[in-house]
Amino acid sequence: MSDSSIDWLTKDRAGAGTEDDGLRDLDWYHHDLSRHAAEAVLLSNGKDGSYLLRKSHDDPKLYALSVRGTDSVKHFQIERTECSIKFGFNEFHSLSEFVSHFANQPLIGSETGTLLILKRPYPREVAEPSIYESVRVHTAMQTGRTEDDLVSEAPSLGTKEGYLTKQGGRVKSWKTRWFILHRNEMKYFKDKMSTEPIKILDLTECTGIQFDYSQEKVNCFCLVFPERTYYMCTKTGVEADEWIKLIRWKLTQIKKSAKT
Repeated sequence: MSDSSIDWLTKDRAGAGTEDDGLRDLDWYHHDLSRHAAEAVLLSNGKDGSYLLRKSHDDPKLYALSVRGTDSVKHFQIERTECSIKFGFNEFHSLSEFVSHFANQPLIGSETGTLLILKRPYPREVAEPSIYESVRVHTAMQTGRTEDDLVSEAPSLGTKEGYLTKQGGRVKSWKTRWFILHRNEMKYFKDKMSTEPIKILDLTECTGIQFDYSQEKVNCFCLVFPERTYYMCTKTGVEADEWIKLIRWKLTQIKKSAKT
């Protein structure tokens, strides 16, 4: 990214555009994202060290850097003047200098003494699986609510849960387990009420998924790992197809991420 393409200060002083000129080229700038929405996004989809820049709603000269810690999100004020960007004790004279700071000195501290390492910027655009069902009937019910009553939420992308019948590893019997697919992990539990998973499958180590016809059961698919192949069945072929498509999409995203 060149200095000219993201020189926020120069453009603003020259009156060449809006106050967000230059920032639009920064893929981790989220403009009107609220504090609450930033927390929801980072906690649901981010990881420890994920961060994003957004506009402060308190003052047009203020921006906020939202950073995810282990289990919470911290927000830090950034001030833009006519000739610099002020962040903590540091002052930057161009956006490129500001961005370079995060790449080379990715550590900030809060008033509570907590140190946060800035590991990965969180992009505005996040990939979603293109798996949709067709609408047959769309009915409406009057609820008395208005648009102002609606609260936006940010669930994690590409999640799925449900019961699957799984073949055991040593003893080749079949047992029904509750599965939760979240991010790049597929956990299975004894039942839906259990809080501790029996096992967590790391999809970054999975080499493939496909329908399986080698077992004496229908609607089966298998997940292939270096040390073992897991066989699972669903009640219907449609349900098996949904699991396969979503996991296959995740494996594709993992491969893309590994190449970047």
